[in-house]
Amino acid sequence: MTRIPLFGLILLALLSASRRATATPAFEEWPQWRGPRGDGTSLEQNVPTHWSATQNIAWKTPVPGMGHSSPVVFGDRIFLTTCIENSNQRVLLCYSRKNGRLLWQRDVFTSPLEQINQLNSFASATPCTDGRHVWVSFLEKPNIELVCYDMDGKETWRKSPGSFSSIHGYCSSPVFYKDMILLNCDQDAPAFIVAFDKEAGIERYRINRPNRTRSYCTPTIFDVNGHPQMMLSGSKCVASYNPDTGKQIWIINGPTEQYVASIVMTDGVAFMTGGFPEHHIMGIDPTGTGNLTHTSKILWHNKTDHRAVSYVPSPVAYRDWFFLVSDGGLATCWQATSGKQLWKKPISNHQSASGILAGGNAYFTADDGQTTVFKAGPKFEEVSKNALGEECRASPAVSRGQIFIRTLHTLWCIGADRISRK
Repeated sequence: MTRIPLFGLILLALLSASRRATATPAFEEWPQWRGPRGDGTSLEQNVPTHWSATQNIAWKTPVPGMGHSSPVVFGDRIFLTTCIENSNQRVLLCYSRKNGRLLWQRDVFTSPLEQINQLNSFASATPCTDGRHVWVSFLEKPNIELVCYDMDGKETWRKSPGSFSSIHGYCSSPVFYKDMILLNCDQDAPAFIVAFDKEAGIERYRINRPNRTRSYCTPTIFDVNGHPQMMLSGSKCVASYNPDTGKQIWIINGPTEQYVASIVMTDGVAFMTGGFPEHHIMGIDPTGTGNLTHTSKILWHNKTDHRAVSYVPSPVAYRDWFFLVSDGGLATCWQATSGKQLWKKPISNHQSASGILAGGNAYFTADDGQTTVFKAGPKFEEVSKNALGEECRASPAVSRGQIFIRTLHTLWCIGADRISRK
């Protein structure tokens, strides 16, 4: 079974079919939530491991408004969403990756602010780009808005796939698969996943989601024995679908109500962590079909170590291991096939951002803006702690030897660009 998700449509010719392949690309773009494969991994090797607010910073630039969305990077451009709360504007920003200069700003719409959880924002959904267009999603209460722009900020299409209801607010990041844009809309109402044609904005299919319960998982697509599976937890289940057609492949009931963290996969094991009100960590063999709830396809299930469970931050996978940091800042390592916990270590007071992995190191950024870097291995080995001195809820991005971090008021570019740009 191959271990690499199918989201890496950009630069696929450079990617290996195995995580253990020796050949690695010189660089990768970071075109969507959690990068080219949707699982937080970068195949680049020369990624910074040490920095501070004044050291190893290529540039920093102010970000207007507020938001928890992450930056996406393609070529010489960085895209970021924000909300300017005093004027109710939902905004898409485009920066130069060379120097952080704001190239253009587009007001997606102006609308009264919706109700949100105190840990959410009005701009929590990360945009995505294929280098020709960029897609962004906000809630214009009560309707979801999905809008497509070209790289110069010209709007090309705008669709509302339906209304949205949740007391915690909105956070649904669009992601791309082949020639489609996918959007998960789990909510406390008729819930769905919808696929749109990237170019024309025509709806291709719609998946009716069970249970009508709010969750905030971005789907991740993996290759399972040569066939694509779109996996996500949420709405009182863990499920897999064929991303080409939307047809359900398998489902697991529960094990709890609400989820935020995305699924990752390695060694043929899909790894789920969540949620609320109960806390679970689960290893799943995704080769089954139908209802897998009471089958051997659930390889292992930890529901006793509540402190280790991550509700919001998504984990990362590397070789034979899963790494996650709980909302309370407890880092753990799990052996993929057995579910054995290999180590645990507190690294922060609170985490919202999801982890990334590059060069054999895991990076987890805490709410206080400090990123802990540790070796991705069966023993805990801290590499560094790197403080920026400003609150952070957004996940980092990696591209061309640099790390991009969006803190409360600032976009940071960390490290020298080692790849010449044409």
